[in-house]
Amino acid sequence: MSPAVDTTIGMTALRTQPITAPHGTTDPVVARKTAQEFEGMFVTQMLGEMFSGISTDGPFGGGPGEAMFRSLMVDEYGKQFEAQGGLGLADSVQRELLKIQEGSH
Repeated sequence: MSPAVDTTIGMTALRTQPITAPHGTTDPVVARKTAQEFEGMFVTQMLGEMFSGISTDGPFGGGPGEAMFRSLMVDEYGKQFEAQGGLGLADSVQRELLKIQEGSH
């Protein structure tokens, strides 16, 4: 039996990053790109939590190899999910980024 690999290390590292206030922009293209990146990161975090309780053992599991590369797989899932339209968060985030800029004049 192989030792369990803690897959939460990568997610914990992301959570320890300082949170900064968003910077407004008047460029809708920049706001859209930033909003999509935010949504992709959100989906990745959500999927990471969903996958954290799934065992990699068993007849169809990938064992320690799967556990080791799971964070990369989840990151790619998040990017692909966002590229296919995501959850619709990007539209709201984009509006807020543009609104922040309008309010700072």
